Amino acid sequence: MSEVRGSLDRMISNAIARRIALAAQGFADRAPGAAPTRRTLARVLERTQLLQLDSVAAVVRAHYAPVFSRIGSYDRALLDKAVWSHTARSPRSLVEYWAHEAAVIPVDDWPLMRWRMTKYTDGRWGQARRVLDRNPLLAKDIVDAITDIGAATAGEVETHLEIGQAGRRESSWWDLSDTKVICEQLFASGELSVARRVGFARYYDLAERVLPASVLAREVSEQDAVRELVRKSATALGIATEPDLRDYYRLHRSQTEPAIADLVEEGVLVPVQVEGWAHQAYVHAEARRPRSITGAALLCPFDPLIFCRPRTERVFDFRYRIEIYTPEPKRVHGYYVFPFLLDGELVGRVDLRAERGNGVLRVPGAFTEPGHENPRVATELASALRRMADWLELEDVVVGERGDLAPLLTQLV
Repeated sequence: MSEVRGSLDRMISNAIARRIALAAQGFADRAPGAAPTRRTLARVLERTQLLQLDSVAAVVRAHYAPVFSRIGSYDRALLDKAVWSHTARSPRSLVEYWAHEAAVIPVDDWPLMRWRMTKYTDGRWGQARRVLDRNPLLAKDIVDAITDIGAATAGEVETHLEIGQAGRRESSWWDLSDTKVICEQLFASGELSVARRVGFARYYDLAERVLPASVLAREVSEQDAVRELVRKSATALGIATEPDLRDYYRLHRSQTEPAIADLVEEGVLVPVQVEGWAHQAYVHAEARRPRSITGAALLCPFDPLIFCRPRTERVFDFRYRIEIYTPEPKRVHGYYVFPFLLDGELVGRVDLRAERGNGVLRVPGAFTEPGHENPRVATELASALRRMADWLELEDVVVGERGDLAPLLTQLV
């Protein structure tokens, strides 16, 4: 607490706020001295609190990349086992749920989401409501099937229930089968959880077979749960506005404002003014404020440091929009663009693609942010790309022609 007390009664600079934010996310931590272990992974989650899931695999799945950005090369099986495996010797420590969008969270945080599960149970979204209006027994049938056969995909449940073509539609990303819709409804309401994934397909199972009985039995009121989620948001962000704290777990202003008031009264959050920020800011009383941040990291589009785009622009003066759904001729930087963090600033961005079939990390475009020197950015970025390629077991880094940084980068990789 003493590290921040000196600046609490006056406006602090955005540069200081930026270092607080980076330290909170683990970018001021020492690199592991040995091969990362499950304990190393746990320390990353102590910083980020959650990891967002996303289906895009242009480079690597979104939940793997933030760990690499913070600790460097590691065995992705460490994360797989923490989320989708359970043994007496190595119990599951993370679980899937809707936190900041689809995410993995610590198992112990499951009770903090029960109020959200209740809302999904009592107020089903339109698609699920329409399905259950047509087939009121489908949810019970699915639960009974999974009880009988164990963890299963929606397709396997359909097969078990012997649903014919008249009872289903062809499944696609935008046109889910009725069974898939209700599996997702049951997942959101907490009756089902995800036991494992194979090829990123969810294998649903009864929550009681995925989570410890002690976790399932823990009762937390919505008020207490939201206050704890705001505290965890503040831990992960270091310094934040109310909208920032609200966004991290997709809360509502009517929830976060009372929680913030309670945490200020408790001394967990301390109000501060940040130069250039329009809203009141709050700093976590135990947030670190390092004198400098060094090192380089490539950040995937769903990294917790930058997934709140207005905050990213405010903290880093970096306007970032993902362009996956933008028609190719209208894209500014590319399909799947990683911002490049160097010594505490976002200094560039690269469009990346992992071509596993031919062992290439392809860089269709590379761009420097205004005010930064191309030679140094290119040198550090080339090293960062080589580290990523090695982690992904890709032999070559091939740079395309798009972007002001591309010519220099081509010479260095």
